[in-house]
Formats: sequence, C-alpha cells, structure tokens
Amino acid sequence: MQDTHPYDFQPSPPHYRAVFVSDIHLGTRTSQAAALLEFLRVVEADTYYLVGDIVDFWRVRRGPHWPQSHNDVLQKLLRKARKGTRIVFIPGNHDEGLRDYCGMHFGGIEICQTSLHTTADGRQYIVMHGDEFDVVVRTAKWLAFLGDRGYEAALWLNNPLNWVRRHLGLGYWSLSAYLKGRVKQAVSFIGAYEHAVADEARRENVDGIICGHIHQAADRRIGDIHYLNCGDWVESCTAIVETQSGHLTVVRWSADGRLIPLHVRPDAAQHTPQQPAIADGPHTTTPIGVL
Repeated sequence: MQDTHPYDFQPSPPHYRAVFVSDIHLGTRTSQAAALLEFLRVVEADTYYLVGDIVDFWRVRRGPHWPQSHNDVLQKLLRKARKGTRIVFIPGNHDEGLRDYCGMHFGGIEICQTSLHTTADGRQYIVMHGDEFDVVVRTAKWLAFLGDRGYEAALWLNNPLNWVRRHLGLGYWSLSAYLKGRVKQAVSFIGAYEHAVADEARRENVDGIICGHIHQAADRRIGDIHYLNCGDWVESCTAIVETQSGHLTVVRWSADGRLIPLHVRPDAAQHTPQQPAIADGPHTTTPIGVL
C-alpha cells in the first residue's frame, strides 16, 4: 500500500495529531535539549511518542551533564501530560532500565515496550525504539559501551572544528555525520537494520513502522512497508509529525526556529544491504550499539 495521501504539510506549525521524537540523550553534553524545548513550546499535538533514548543513563552513570534545559524538557512534557495531552514513552537501550515499568503510568505518561499507532486515514504503524534489531546491543553490550565512547569523542570534536570554521567564514560541518556517510560498513549496517525492522512490520501485518536508534532520519518505502525513522536530537533535531488528515512527514527544527520538511532517501532500491547487521555502526567505525 503506497502512501498516496496528498502532501499537506504547512510551514506554520498547526496542531498536529501526533508527534514522534527519539534519541534525545538528556544527561549528555551533546543533547540539543534547548532546541527541543523550543520545538515543544511551538509544536502542539494530541499525542507525543517518545521513541527511546530520552535520558542517556549510560552516560549519566559516568557523571551526568544536566543543565537547566534538560530539566525543562522533562517538566514541559509533564505539563503537557497534566493538561490532557497523551504521552507515550517507549524506552530504548540507553534508558532500558525503565522497561521494567512497561504497562504503567507515571505523571500521566504511558510506558510501553512498543505501541500501535493508527493514523487519521486508518493506516497502522508499529512504534518501537528499534534496538531489538541491533545484534551488538542484544549480544555484546560491552562492545556497545566501547563504541559509545568513540561516538562521544567524534561528537565532541565537532565543537573545536566548527569554531575554526566559523572564524574562517565557513558554515557548520559535522565530523560524525561525515563519518556516518563515508564508512562503507555503516551504510551496509543501516540498510540491514532498516530491512530488519520492515520485516517486523510485515510479520505484524501493519502498514509501516516508526522507530529511532540509528540517528538517521528516514521516510521511504521498503517493499510494501512504509519505513520512518525519527532521527535524533543530538545532531539533526528531527521528528515525525502526523497532520490531522493523517499525513506523516519527517521534519527538522532549524536553528532559527522553523519547522522544515525533510525529504530523505525515497528510493529503497538504492540502499539494499550486502551483509547482516552485526558489524559497524552508522556514525563511526565502532558498533551500532553505541546508539
């Protein structure tokens, strides 16, 4: 079933039917919490899905970075819940300890392992973080922790590199994003991961899947499945929004406070995996389990 709904995204954010965000990684220096807070102030929705890795407990245990903006994000979400907005939290691998509380409600927030979302036009989507399909995370967590340090170093290097670029009159450039795009194994992993989660949607006999985990925003067809990835709030500041008529769109929150539709990788045929998703991750030459 093709997603043929007319494109009805509006540049001025209306009241959406649903918003999906993932991989915020609160508690780390690289989290774009201030940008997310502005996004939450502007963008209203009936339902917000928090699709995993909201708080990064892996790094919190090593010593948290918790400025006021990180606390403000949590308070903003709790205020929305108190006012009647439905908020569904699906823990990821970085906040997996909260999976013990799936099926419970805290402060009006539902905690679920996965969720089934039905769009306004009747299509059904599984919503999950997606680490279930990351072999490194599931079977070699020590390797995932090691890779996490490498990814953190690549992100940290973005700051001094871009300080130099600003003084040279150049625009922002992301080292970690560059590595993600250039490493052959990373591209192969992403393709294998996307096909694995699409297969899960096919097994569940639904129209599509909405996930996170790999920090790679996407909106494309994989055979008969509509695959959507929220991206992240570490680098890309992306989310998925559903309009009141049921159209799902990947959007990016820009530095000047605008919501921009993001068209990414529409052609599934250009991204066929060549090997199983067991080796390298999308950001560096370290395993995908870092995410």
